[in-house]
Amino acid sequence: MIVRWGLDELSGLLSELSITSPLLVSTGRWHGVELPLALPESRRFHGAAGHAQRAGIDAAIAAATGAGADGLIALGGGSAIDTAKATSAATGLRLISIPTTYSGAEWTTFYGSRDPERRIKDGGSGALTVAVLCEPRLTLDLPRGESAGTALNALDHCAEALYVSGRTDESDAAALAGARLISEWLPAVLANGRDLEARTQLLEGAMQAGASLRAGFALAHALSQALGGWTGGSHGAFNALCLPPVLRFNAEAAAAPIGRLATAMGVTDAAARAEELARLGGIGRLRDHGVAEADLPGIATAAAGRHGARVNPRPVTAADAEALLRSIW
Repeated sequence: MIVRWGLDELSGLLSELSITSPLLVSTGRWHGVELPLALPESRRFHGAAGHAQRAGIDAAIAAATGAGADGLIALGGGSAIDTAKATSAATGLRLISIPTTYSGAEWTTFYGSRDPERRIKDGGSGALTVAVLCEPRLTLDLPRGESAGTALNALDHCAEALYVSGRTDESDAAALAGARLISEWLPAVLANGRDLEARTQLLEGAMQAGASLRAGFALAHALSQALGGWTGGSHGAFNALCLPPVLRFNAEAAAAPIGRLATAMGVTDAAARAEELARLGGIGRLRDHGVAEADLPGIATAAAGRHGARVNPRPVTAADAEALLRSIW
């Protein structure tokens, strides 16, 4: 993966990749944003929807084809980047991602997509994710809740990367570096969202977390994905809420890696620190994020059937998943 820092690197990166007619894929939030290259409206797509819904993906594919694009630039958080990744997989176009949250979606070739009618989140793979361009200034106006949620999603990547079967020494190093930076700098970002140094350090932590994500993920992600598919709520907030009870659930089965996580975070109890960070970000309980108590059994069954639950270091039943969800409802 090519990594560059600063928007002024974009033109050179496109030249390096021999991309001359990219399509920008984003959400309405970034309509009119100034980039250091002239993109006509015909090569700007702002229709990415939350959780990368299929309608937005289909529209982005049509826009890329209609514009004769020879590459893609994703600008935004996980929904915009997942929409672009799905477009890349469908068209064979190479993708440069400019993340504006801490989700880490830019680091993987797979993507999630929500089907609101079936209330599930599935997806696909095969995106040509070739480069990441980090620009901390684009995160300065990220709202407090999204800052906390997406950063704790990144912390979830770090935690689970340490105890999945796909882990390597390289992914461990990235996970531990990411966990250290997130634990240290997220409070500063929440205290002052315009603190560029804090935003830069947190984005570096998210980048490390994203690199570790390629090792895979486990139960906390399975729960948050099932919650997002069912309700359409914030993936970041759900990860923030699910990580602490899952760390406690896995405490014996993954004692050594969870201990390493805590040490990297500068604490003795990683789950308690994750809870503290969520509280600082104003992330309450599942009931505060559109989750009905009556839906918990169905969400738990969906979560237990997901890949992340099946590869968790401690076996997970639907009853286990429901108990975890009720503990944070």
